[in-house]
Formats: sequence, C-alpha cells, structure tokens
Amino acid sequence: MTTGVLAIDQGTTNTKALLIDAAGTIVARASRPIAVTHPRPGWAEQSGEAIWRSVQEAAGECLEARPEIKLAAIGVSNQRESVLLWDRATGEPLGPCVIWQCRRSAERLAPLRRPEIENVLAAKTGLGVDPLFPAAKIAWLLDEIPDARAAAKAGRVCAGTVDSWLLFKLTGGERHATDFSNASRTQLFDIHRLRWDAELGEIFDAPIAIMPEAAPSDNSFGVTAAASGLPQGAPIRAMMGDSHAALYGHGVRAPGAVKATYGTGSSLMTLIERPVVSRNGLSTTIAWGAGGAVAYALEGNISVSGQAVAFASMLLGLNDETALTRLAQTVETSGGVYFVPALAGLGAPHWRDDARGLITGMSLSTKPAHIARAALEAVALQIYDVFAAMEADRGAELSALSADGGASRNDVLMQIQADVLQRPVRRSRIAELSAIGAGLMAGIGVGLWSEEQGLSRLTGEADIFTPDADRDGRRRLISGWRAALDQAIAGARRRAEHESFPSSRGVGAASASARSN
Repeated sequence: MTTGVLAIDQGTTNTKALLIDAAGTIVARASRPIAVTHPRPGWAEQSGEAIWRSVQEAAGECLEARPEIKLAAIGVSNQRESVLLWDRATGEPLGPCVIWQCRRSAERLAPLRRPEIENVLAAKTGLGVDPLFPAAKIAWLLDEIPDARAAAKAGRVCAGTVDSWLLFKLTGGERHATDFSNASRTQLFDIHRLRWDAELGEIFDAPIAIMPEAAPSDNSFGVTAAASGLPQGAPIRAMMGDSHAALYGHGVRAPGAVKATYGTGSSLMTLIERPVVSRNGLSTTIAWGAGGAVAYALEGNISVSGQAVAFASMLLGLNDETALTRLAQTVETSGGVYFVPALAGLGAPHWRDDARGLITGMSLSTKPAHIARAALEAVALQIYDVFAAMEADRGAELSALSADGGASRNDVLMQIQADVLQRPVRRSRIAELSAIGAGLMAGIGVGLWSEEQGLSRLTGEADIFTPDADRDGRRRLISGWRAALDQAIAGARRRAEHESFPSSRGVGAASASARSN
C-alpha cells in the first residue's frame, strides 16, 4: 500500500478533490457543483450542508478510485470570506452560508465609513470597509437568526469561514479552528498580533468568543473522525484560503512575483516583506503561516471576473463561454464597446459596492461579437487595474503575471491579458492550483516530500503568452475603459443622491463622496 495526500478545494461554484500519490502524481480527481442562490438583489448564499456533502462526495470518489492509497495527510483550500453559524453541540447550520459576493451587510457598514473607524481597520486588519468581508455578515446572522445572540452568549454557537466549518465536520466536532490566512480576511483578526481583537468585535457587533482558534496554515488541525465518511485518523495538515493556496502552489516565496486566480471573481496577490497600508485600494493580508514564520501579501479582489463571461454568454443567448469566445474572435476589437461587470459592485481598487454593471459605447454598427469581445476584455482590464495598483504601492514594476483558475484556460483571454499588461503571462497547466497548494503544504507537513521536491513534482510546466506590440491600441482600450468606469461610478453617485433626496440630500452626497475616496 502506497501513501498519498487528499487535496480539497472548496470553491464558490464547485468542490474539487485531488488524490496525489507520494511521487507527486495526481492519480484521481473529482468535482461536485455547488448551487448559489440569490433570495434578494445583491444577496448570495449557499447551504452549509450542501457544501459539506460536496466535499464528502468529491473526496469519496477519489478514494474509491484508488483504494490502495493510504492517506498520509489532507490539505484544504476554500472560498474565502464566506461565513456561517452552526450549533456547537449538534453541528447543524443555524442559517445560510452567506458567501463572499453577498452585499446584505452594506447598510450595517454605512455608519462605519468614518476616518476614525477606517484607520483602525486598516491598521489592525489591512482591510477596508466593504460587504465582502465577514465581520458584518456575522453580526447580520446573529441578529436575523432567531435566538442566535442568546445562544452565542451561552456558548452554544460556532462561527467561522468555510474552512473552519469543514474542519468541524471532518473531525466530528472535535476541532473549531481556522488558519491565519482565512482569519486575516474576517476583519476581526489583528494581523500583527495574530489574534482575534475585542475592539474589532465591538466595532462590528460580532463577539470574538464565537470565532474559531486561529493557527498557522501548516498546523496539525486534528484527524478525521469515522462520522465524516472519510477514512478515520487521517491528519489534516494544511488549511488556506484558495487565493493564498494558489500563490503557494505557484511556488512564490519572495516579493516581486504576482499571481492572478481567475475564478467566479479574481484575486491578485503578491508577497511583501512587511505589512503596509495600501494607498491604492488594495488589501494587506496574511498569505500563510508556515515553517514558524508568517508571510504577508498585497491583494486585490475583483468581485465578478470569470462570472462576467458566463453572464455575457447568457445575455447573448450563447450556450457557454466557449461559444462566446468563438464569437469574440470574429472581430479584431470591441469597436468601442465596454462592459463594466459591476454585477456585485466593484471590488479592488475602486471599492464601490453600490456600482452596477453597464455596457456602453454601442452604436448602430455594434454586433454581438463586439459585446462578446468586450466581456473578455473586461476581465483583463480589471486585472490590469489591480496590477497597476500593486506597482504603485510597491513603487516598482512587476515583471510578469502567473495565472491559474478556470477562466485562465481561455487562450484568447490570456492573450488579451498579456496585451493589456504588456507583460508575459505564465499560465499553469494544472487547473486545480489552489488544491495543489494545499496538498503541497500538507505533504510537506508530514514529511512526504520536501518543498523543492513537491514543487518540482506537482506544479509542472506552464504556457507563456507574450504581449503584442500594439501600444497605441492598448492605450485607446485603457482610456475607454477608464471612461466606462467613471460612468458606472457616476451612476452610483447619482443613485445615492436620489435615494437621499429631498430630506437628506447633503448627507447622501457626502456619504457617496466618502465611499469614492
């Protein structure tokens, strides 16, 4: 019997599982879709039990395919900023899993958009005020679920991001823990002192007593219980947010390199030597804790990325993103058409949760192909905005971009990305790089391989996309994109003013102006 690692990547739209043998070969893989529901405009949620079942089924399929492999370790990567509450005794969810795209906490955050609050958040958490982050979502759940606050005070409630929920289920309720990377995204965790912070809990009205234990990403998180449905006694040796795991899987260990994960949304991340307060709309976060040290990173989160292509495909009546790409290839440019996919607000570096999507620049000569190409360009242009913000924060150019995630499989998109950045784009040939990163760290943790061995065995080769030299076309594209963004943001301001008219127009205008800064 040989040994191996089970790598689980629990994402927004699906759960993936990989079984990796001791030689570093992926010997089995499985995937299960996850439904996202939108009960109200701007709301997005999932079932915690459905998330857990998807993990059991995907992992079970891998293990059944290769029963001769004994699990040496399990690594978990997860969709970040998605949060839920559950009963500490029964393990039953108390409400929905409110996912990262959900904007239901926006109204709770409005009173916090004051410099004295924003400065505390930036200094302690590296994050800004936005519904993306879980702290206000936790408070919302506590208030909206009957008797939840009373149960929390009595010690009967667990709160946590998806990794801590999965760990609780994997260990049969024995462990309520998270890793530093996920904790750093909650707005309740001091990224310098590496602990939950009571002042932050008071700001958001979210008691830190219900939060999980926070530990390094390569911690010994416990072992699987028989009740989990997985082989009993398998050590869980790595947990990381999916974007962090992808950065780890790319082999980035020092400042200077940037990776972009193209998923439902997108995340760009680059390591930094020490925590900084971004002046360009980015977040400072913990990349991971491993080997007794903590690595920090600058990150930009884009709310709608690959999902923009799926959305445009639906609008155009196309079967899938492949059909949209084929249509986009029938024109050389988007003909002055721009698609701003603010379908869940605008994330980094603009941070306008009240912005809405738009398609602009159309004329009687516009064809569906122009809209299709504009959708692909929108993904690349959002990445460009964050890339440029990173260069501004670092005060130095970045040489290239490493890409992973489902949408990165699109060759046309990757070429557009290289052209927009005027930098080479290096795309991993392994689609499941978040799972690979978590599996790599878990395998290192149990001595299955060294870091050098693991990277050489697991990461494989890459495809390189080199930029086209049409700099004038690039400048026109970026200039038009800036104008389209301004149009979307101006629309958000007008709506804010209209909603506050007539009794508090001045207050609404001031609030909108503050949110734009």
